Amino acid sequence: QVQLVESGGGLVQAGGSLRLSCAASGRTFSTYAMGWFRQAPGKEREFVASITWSSGITYYADSVKGRFTISRDNAKNTVYLRMNSLKPEDTAVYHCAAAPYPSTVYATRSYNYWGQGTQVTVSS
Repeated sequence: QVQLVESGGGLVQAGGSLRLSCAASGRTFSTYAMGWFRQAPGKEREFVASITWSSGITYYADSVKGRFTISRDNAKNTVYLRMNSLKPEDTAVYHCAAAPYPSTVYATRSYNYWGQGTQVTVSS
């Protein structure tokens, strides 16, 4: 059983920064892709960023390219999402997810395991 625990959310002013963490446990993750998704009230869950555990290849949504950086620490089994230049439209619950053998890293259907989420609120 895979467990994912997010932390690092909070309230920040527009233009500020936050770093989210996702601690993973329960399996070896060498074949996995790890992703961050977000869901704002009344909206569908959307892809933010993903990283392949073994090779570190990264993928980003267009809306966050150049502002967000995903990374991982293999020794700590932890994935990070560094968020800079935050905007009010980034406000959402951010979820970490793990995909064992993803056909595509962009779709929620590829991810078998999800964390409980952490709230990010950006004030204008």
